[in-house]
Amino acid sequence: MIIGHSVKRVDALSKVTGSSVYGADVFLHGMLHGKVLRSPYAHARIVKIDISRARDLPGVRVVVTGEDLPGVKGGEAVQDMPFLAQEKVRFVGEPVAAVAAEDEETAAIALGLIKVEYEELPAVFDPVQAMEKGAPLIHEGLENYHRIPVVKPVAGTNIITVDEYTKGDVDQGFREADYIFEDTFRSHTVQHAPLEPHSAVAQIAVDGKITIWVPNDSPHRLRKDLADALHIPLTQIRVISTYIGGGFGCKGGLKVEPIAYLLAKKANGRPVKIVLSREEEFQAMLVRHATVTTIKTGIKRDGTLVAREVKVVWDTGAYAEKGPTVCRQTTATAAGPYKIPHTRLIGYCVYTNKIVAGAYRGYGTPQVAWAYESQMDMIARKLGIDPLELRLKNIIRDGDINPFGQKMSSVGVEECLHQAADAIGWGTPNVNPAGAGGKKRIGRGIACGSKNTKTPSGAAAVMYLNQDGTINVLTSTVEVGQGSTTIIAQIAAEVLGVPVEMINVSTPDTDFTPFDASTTSSRSTFHMGNAVKMAAEDLARQLCEIAAGVFGCSPDLLEAAGGMIRPKGTIDNVDIPPISYYALMKKKYRAGGTVTGHGFFYPEFEQEGTFSAHSVFWMYTANAAEVEVDMQTGKVRVLRFATGLDVGKPINLQNCLQQLEGGAVHGIGTVLTEEVIFDQKGQVLNPNFHDYKIPTAMDVPEILPRIVEVPDPNGPFGAKGVGEVITTPTMAVIANAIEDAVGVRIKDLPITAEKVLQAIEQKKQAKG
Repeated sequence: MIIGHSVKRVDALSKVTGSSVYGADVFLHGMLHGKVLRSPYAHARIVKIDISRARDLPGVRVVVTGEDLPGVKGGEAVQDMPFLAQEKVRFVGEPVAAVAAEDEETAAIALGLIKVEYEELPAVFDPVQAMEKGAPLIHEGLENYHRIPVVKPVAGTNIITVDEYTKGDVDQGFREADYIFEDTFRSHTVQHAPLEPHSAVAQIAVDGKITIWVPNDSPHRLRKDLADALHIPLTQIRVISTYIGGGFGCKGGLKVEPIAYLLAKKANGRPVKIVLSREEEFQAMLVRHATVTTIKTGIKRDGTLVAREVKVVWDTGAYAEKGPTVCRQTTATAAGPYKIPHTRLIGYCVYTNKIVAGAYRGYGTPQVAWAYESQMDMIARKLGIDPLELRLKNIIRDGDINPFGQKMSSVGVEECLHQAADAIGWGTPNVNPAGAGGKKRIGRGIACGSKNTKTPSGAAAVMYLNQDGTINVLTSTVEVGQGSTTIIAQIAAEVLGVPVEMINVSTPDTDFTPFDASTTSSRSTFHMGNAVKMAAEDLARQLCEIAAGVFGCSPDLLEAAGGMIRPKGTIDNVDIPPISYYALMKKKYRAGGTVTGHGFFYPEFEQEGTFSAHSVFWMYTANAAEVEVDMQTGKVRVLRFATGLDVGKPINLQNCLQQLEGGAVHGIGTVLTEEVIFDQKGQVLNPNFHDYKIPTAMDVPEILPRIVEVPDPNGPFGAKGVGEVITTPTMAVIANAIEDAVGVRIKDLPITAEKVLQAIEQKKQAKG
């Protein structure tokens, strides 16, 4: 059996030898180099743009502005973002003009020759202030933008959409409660910080066909978004995917591709390549949503949750991007994976004059878990209940109704809690707890979380058997480093009973590989895995039919297994010798041929329409951490970090463990060291890896990953998603461990040494 084994990654050799082709590696004959001029203002009217000097510079071939594509706007949820700024700019770093030249140096010089006259406008940077009456209006006529049906703008405001979910009677629930807790938690802006910056190469043929080579995680979505913006057929656009050197949510939708297209449109058939600098990544590409979350919880004396109300304000920046769908899907999870009879969950997605926010690993669930898991610990301490026991008392289990009304099944969060707690010795004596002497204190924390997946969504796969018995699998799942190519190969190999080495998995190319909604939302193993399994089963069925024709028997007597067509194991007295796929192909198609299998997975599911909060499957995890806090400096060091994650069924065990380890480090960075810092004008002050602190190998604690298997009957071999949910409880678990160590509660992210030390000093002063 191949499923469940840690087979070597099929892309390992190309990665370690450096032969893998990433976006910046693409080179075409006659290629021009593009550069982008960006706004120095957070909010300003464009009075005049003079491109004459740049256009006349030797070596410059194209100069474009927003006037070259008037009225054209892109966006998945709301079409509100021009390819280049039109009429006004809305954040520092917004693209205003672009050039294409024979080399990068000339293109950079040309940018300095473009003169833009601005009229600065009032700006707003806080999402709560942006909701207030009289706040500077960032998008006039928001309600007139083309948008998907679930987006509900509030006319005359900066509120893009409001989502509300209710269950029971929350007011009655609070009346029944013995205690009511209400707290506000703030999360901060963080960068995706992929090692590979954004890039794109665009070329337009003489017949108008647009081809784009790009490290984009959703090639079919990119093609549709661009076609919708330009009002052209999908067949006029071809997207060819490269390997992606890290994405975490920032490499989907329209990013640099529209600007590369606009330059190529005027380049007389010559391809144009744009590769962003690290500073541009920080100043102009996506960030994670900052949030303000107010959570109110009613609870009985015995620790039973009875009511919870959560209000989340999502700072989506200057353009909607995925903000409305983050708000819609994740606000629904804001009460946590708990059995609560009365809930009211409200989310506001709000424009500000900051960098655009979008999908980020966890899709908003880390921000809401920061609130609900922090407050769960605060409640436990107030009531004198062990934090683990409080969670176990209220956690959802199979058959329970979750906080917004979906009946749950295949729920593994209870076992995740046990596994994470056991890994760090929860309940055993602490070597240096709060209140002990010494400069450094040790504390432990625990937290859990859940995440839904993009629902509904579809994935298609095509599989064909070559005349030598090898197999090609065509899908549009993108290899982002997560190992999906290997997972797809393992699923195909398992169904057909052949070695993984006989399977070749394609690189996505929208002209040839079938539709997939996106390589996002931890959906690839579940959705594309099912599609690949279906295609392999279809191929096996056809091979049995071919063999039945060759041997003159019923196909019902045959099966495809072990790389052979043979009599079914339960059938006796069938005088048919097993025959390999290769031999069967040779026998049937002597001059050469192929057999093609197809699979399309689109789960029929009770849902509320596109981007339903109800999910076709759910992911569950729990984290436990042990931290050391320096009482003199406030410095926090994570000593041990355990995670239990319900994977359903691991297709590749090592791949799952690597996801857990990588996600743990990712989450730790976002709570302790990472923060995009803005000045009062909206300018990023730390746009580089020197000043923006991501964890290095020297910062990684002992990580204790634990796999939990609660199979989903609808997943391929029982598998669920893995990659995103691991980050969900990370921020809260560290805050909980800090309070256990030194008795202070931080409600504002990031948790810096300065904040911890200040809280320790305030606690000392309060005691007198």
